[in-house]
Amino acid sequence: MTTTCVDQPTTPTVSAGTRAWAASVAMAVTVFIVVTAEMLPVGLLTPLGATLRVSEGTAGLSLTVTGLVSAFAAPVLPPLLGSLNRRAVLVGLMLLLGLSAFVAATAPVFAVYLAARVLMGVSIGGVWMLTIGLAPRIVPVHAARSATSLIFAGIGVASVLGIPAGAYVGELLGWRWAFAGTGLLAIAATVALSILLPSLEPERPVRLSDVREVLRIKQVRAGLVLVVLIVTGHFAAYTYVRPLLEPHTGTALIGTLLLAYGVAGVIGNFVTGALRPWPALAVIAGGIAVTSLVMPIVGATVAGSLVLLVIWGFAYGGTSVSTQAWGHAAAPSAPESTSAVLVGVYNGSIALGAFTGGQVVDRLGTTAVTWLPAVLATAAFGVLLANRRQRG
Repeated sequence: MTTTCVDQPTTPTVSAGTRAWAASVAMAVTVFIVVTAEMLPVGLLTPLGATLRVSEGTAGLSLTVTGLVSAFAAPVLPPLLGSLNRRAVLVGLMLLLGLSAFVAATAPVFAVYLAARVLMGVSIGGVWMLTIGLAPRIVPVHAARSATSLIFAGIGVASVLGIPAGAYVGELLGWRWAFAGTGLLAIAATVALSILLPSLEPERPVRLSDVREVLRIKQVRAGLVLVVLIVTGHFAAYTYVRPLLEPHTGTALIGTLLLAYGVAGVIGNFVTGALRPWPALAVIAGGIAVTSLVMPIVGATVAGSLVLLVIWGFAYGGTSVSTQAWGHAAAPSAPESTSAVLVGVYNGSIALGAFTGGQVVDRLGTTAVTWLPAVLATAAFGVLLANRRQRG
């Protein structure tokens, strides 16, 4: 397949030995914190809404706002950053994340809480944009695939530890302490990144025209459609997983069920991460579609909810790695530009999913929201079939 080259070939900036892998671990921890911060409302939606006196659907807007700002920040930040060292940028973005978490933790009203989530969205969009193509720059080229899986394992670990821990802390101490704890972790990551990351000069400053150029590539566009369908569908239901499960499982088991989901997600990250993009995304779309279709029936018991969350977590766990692999295979010479577009659409899809799911929850009830991922994941499978010649 012919692609349009808009960036110069990547020149790796490689740390040696232990330091290189320590930097990868630091980035995995950073991804863990970013995902935990973004998804924290999922496990706290009910008490958060009660404290700030808004409905569950309105409380879910905290994910919508963060996703929208992240979607805007990802493609806009690269041209604004120019020739700034990417290590310094990452450190600054994580500092901003920590501060925004503290503001959210102390918010007296919902408007202040949303303002904190706006700041958080800027940080998250920037961190994701820089993280996607980072592994080849901090480890030797032959180890880049393993380092990428390690870094993105932070997504699954956030589901395993971060989001359930937030739910547990919310039950024991209140949701504000969960946000404050996330802020402390972000500050710690700021210190770790400043010490462990090598100097990361940009390959060359990215222009908005570069971002437009990668959109001309057919397979990049197909990958973005897949991101919209899969991620929107997933978050339409996952944002409201707590009110969806509580009538059948009770409040006390929410953290445990989210823990099971997260463990499955970590496994899915490594299993699908080892596959080529086409079959990996086929597994993801199929798993989400099937579990969503049967959730209203099978999920009516604790055992059924557990089984479905494990399958759901395994299926969705490899989404970030697999969509990244699709995009980079489509435009291998434009890593930062492709990453900016991918992150923008990914976070925009999170926002769209949370918003759409909230509208359904407030108007039709929580059970109805499971039809959205079923329909959209099925449509994603159709897109894959239309691109079946690109299975490589």
